[in-house]
Amino acid sequence: MEHLNLPESEWRKRLSPEQYVVLREAGTERAFAGRFTDNKADGVYLCAGCKLELFDSADKFDSGSGWPSFTQPVAAEHVVEHSDVSHGMRRVEVRCARCDGHQGHVFPDGPPPTGLRYCINSVSMDFRSRE
Repeated sequence: MEHLNLPESEWRKRLSPEQYVVLREAGTERAFAGRFTDNKADGVYLCAGCKLELFDSADKFDSGSGWPSFTQPVAAEHVVEHSDVSHGMRRVEVRCARCDGHQGHVFPDGPPPTGLRYCINSVSMDFRSRE
């Protein structure tokens, strides 16, 4: 996959201040505050930074965590996972494979069939309806 490598000044122009903090600085939006937490529409969730398809609504579930949660990405090669030991925790960070934008984290406590919970910031994503 071709990597989108832009200078930080260009990211600041393309993204809202909140998107910049989350996507470029690995921030986190408040729980239950995101626009996609309760979204039940049929469609695909895209990276807000580069529009790469990341998650399908068919794989979304209500985890009760306060963030949109998915059992798997659209394609394994669309996300990159990194070890994250910040804030005194051991977690696995999820980033967009094209633009390296921080999406959230993945945890091993999701439902079948994968047993994974991709816990993703709404501000990191856009949504394209199939309707």
